[in-house]
Amino acid sequence: MKAIVIHAAKDLRIEEREPEQPGPGEVQVKLAVGGVCGSDLHYYNHGGFGAVRLKEPMILGHEVSGHITALGAGVSDLAIGDLVAVSPSRPCGHCEYCQKGLQNHCLNMRFYGSAMPFPHIQGAFREVLVANASQCVKAGSLSAGEAAMAEPLSVTLHATRRAGDMLGKRVLVTGCGPIGALSVLAARRAGAAEIVVTDLTAQTLKFAKAVGADVTINLADDPEGLKPYTAGKGYFDVLYECSGAAPALAGGIQAMRPRGVILQLGLGGDMNVPMMAITSKELDLRGSFRFHEEFAVAVRLMQAGLIDVRPLITHTMPLEDAESAFVMASDRTKAMKAQIAFRS
Repeated sequence: MKAIVIHAAKDLRIEEREPEQPGPGEVQVKLAVGGVCGSDLHYYNHGGFGAVRLKEPMILGHEVSGHITALGAGVSDLAIGDLVAVSPSRPCGHCEYCQKGLQNHCLNMRFYGSAMPFPHIQGAFREVLVANASQCVKAGSLSAGEAAMAEPLSVTLHATRRAGDMLGKRVLVTGCGPIGALSVLAARRAGAAEIVVTDLTAQTLKFAKAVGADVTINLADDPEGLKPYTAGKGYFDVLYECSGAAPALAGGIQAMRPRGVILQLGLGGDMNVPMMAITSKELDLRGSFRFHEEFAVAVRLMQAGLIDVRPLITHTMPLEDAESAFVMASDRTKAMKAQIAFRS
């Protein structure tokens, strides 16, 4: 089978690997679609992010869907031919955090395509993938592309859960890549009354409007665009910080009203935090990292037509042009979500 392997920054290769057979409790999946994620781009463009660096070749990818082609012993709730969204999250189930229901903090997590541990956890961008049956959620009625969006949508659903009550809240989203745009959808589904989105490119803000943002502000064109929202100690109840950039966080905090909630989703590395403003406004700063049970919820919301991710899928390229997909995904003036088709 073919797999997409990163060796170093800008050194992406399509290599031959041996396919695996499913063991007890596992299934074999013929991959259909894989979405290029921001972390994939960090590996491709920079060889890693923050302190996480590539130390060996690694198969990339964790936003995937495909069709079941073989069942391991004991698997009864899936059938050959099923379209499934495959969760990249594989917690051990036994450590103290798994036992407390905090599987996203598993001490022995095997998350597809991660260079955090060494040896690295190989990713899912391969023509044939063996996964635990528990990772697979039936995605009937969805397209393979939509099913592959379950993973990034799950990230924003987890953040929305971290925010608490969203009904009637005023929401600010800073940074409108795929996670920012999906945050708009998640916040609105949870009951947000007003959503304002900021970014530095006009194209990304068009997508924010397309998925339901009430107001978009291009801070490259209008650096003072958030100033009206800073009057009277601020305006917003919830901030989804999706850029990972310190200026975005600082600007967003100025527009927050007292006792608001800041959700930090962007992973751009460590950054300076205006702690005095957080303290004086009694703001809650909450990290949001990955997801667990939200993955199946993401699939169900899409199947029910309650969240529509289709406007965000802008490019689909064949496996043979995988690097073009990475280049396109890196161009925020053209692409929102670029996906790779592993089968025609």
